[in-house]
Amino acid sequence: MNSQNEMASYFGAGQEQLSNEQRFTTEDILWAVGIWSVILTLSPVIVFYMLMVA
Repeated sequence: MNSQNEMASYFGAGQEQLSNEQRFTTEDILWAVGIWSVILTLSPVIVFYMLMVA
């Protein structure tokens, strides 16, 4: 017996297909892009506001 093969099978190594919980869907990517676009669009406005108020 090879101890490397035993360890690999024990830890589930070599499974090429990811489960649904570990895969990013198109909806997840679009949601992240939307959130980052809002953050990056509003950040100059927030910085300008903070400079004017402070």
